Amino acid sequence: MDIREHLGKNVRRLREEKGWSQEAYADEAGIHRTYVSDIERGARNPTIAVVEKLARPLGLKAGSLLD
Repeated sequence: MDIREHLGKNVRRLREEKGWSQEAYADEAGIHRTYVSDIERGARNPTIAVVEKLARPLGLKAGSLLD
């Protein structure tokens, strides 16, 4: 599996476990909802700074989204 797809699956799973919509999660992370959608589909190649923004509202370190 491509690393982008792996990241996207982890983000989606963890977001859904929190019960957040993409829009609510994007607000928490400080990024646009469509960007979250693109990441979850593996259509974006986010920078490490964006990965950190994705991890923070989930209470995780950035690297754990890539495990």
